[in-house]
Amino acid sequence: MSGGLDSSVCLAFARREGYTCCALSFDYGQRHKSELEAAARVAGHFGVERHIVARIGLNAFGGSALTADIAIPKARSLEEMAHGIPVTYVPARNTIFLSFALAWAEVLESSDIFIGVNALDYSGYPDCRPEFIEAFERMANLATKAAVEGRTRLQIHTPLIRLTKAQIVALGRELGVPFGQTSSCYDPGPDGRACGQCDACLLRRKGFEEAGIEDR
Repeated sequence: MSGGLDSSVCLAFARREGYTCCALSFDYGQRHKSELEAAARVAGHFGVERHIVARIGLNAFGGSALTADIAIPKARSLEEMAHGIPVTYVPARNTIFLSFALAWAEVLESSDIFIGVNALDYSGYPDCRPEFIEAFERMANLATKAAVEGRTRLQIHTPLIRLTKAQIVALGRELGVPFGQTSSCYDPGPDGRACGQCDACLLRRKGFEEAGIEDR
């Protein structure tokens, strides 16, 4: 759970489905650490059973505008966002995140991992695509003691993967997500206020406008 719009809606969805939820966030050396404060707020709002922040330091590798001294793209058009993989892609990030989630799920004896990836965000991130999730799920059931011994079959749930941002916003309102406590910005100010011009901010704005809902 990053504390952004998608992960917050994903948490709310899992709760509605009747799951007891534990939330996993990552301090991976990202420049937008205010998202961790948002994650804590949202986790508290929904009363998760436990919230862990794993510190893994992907900034040691760099290679991304989120973890290295590379400029965050600003004021891009939707057409520009729709082509190629942006510099905000963090190498192997969701593979690493899901591996940590898999380890914790096995300790918790849980068969279910929820992740708020979305394939319709104009982002081009390869680790948000359905074929990646399906491949990771197959691997997870080959790689864990619980699955090999037949005690569980792990499932990765991606309830938002084929939704537009407007549909995610509408679902969030239906589920009671506190939008004002979330943070989506890649380049927030020192006070955590969104820049309003990065890809994440622009896509979020588009989603709220198309859903006809005010973003607080």
